[in-house]
Amino acid sequence: MKTLLSAWPFWALLSAAFAALTAIFAKVGVENINSDFATFIRTVVILAVLAAILTLGGEWQPFGSVSGKTYMFLILSGLATGASWLCYFRALKIGQAAQVAPIDKLSVVLVALFGVVFLGERLSGLGWLGIALIAGGAVLIALEA
Repeated sequence: MKTLLSAWPFWALLSAAFAALTAIFAKVGVENINSDFATFIRTVVILAVLAAILTLGGEWQPFGSVSGKTYMFLILSGLATGASWLCYFRALKIGQAAQVAPIDKLSVVLVALFGVVFLGERLSGLGWLGIALIAGGAVLIALEA
């Protein structure tokens, strides 16, 4: 039987909780600073924390052990993450957290669509209904705020 620490729902819920805190902390943090500089500070913190985690866990890998394909997709992922963060912080600077965060979470809908189109994943009718409800809910929350 899986332990709590090896179950994906545990980590997914923690991710959601930390993402929610990110929106609240970032909204306050970006108040009196350029949004791009705020993103830079956030990125430096993330780099330092990850370096500490890798060091303490002895999980560093030789850079040569990573394939070119893996590097390419991780670099693309990093560029997409950076673009997302820059846009997210700029949106938080301008709008309310209660508006920005739900629209940002439309990424859930886009991941499902991209998964179907680019990765050949399949969704059931119930899955598509869930995606539609997430999309509708995000829009309704953003419009309400």
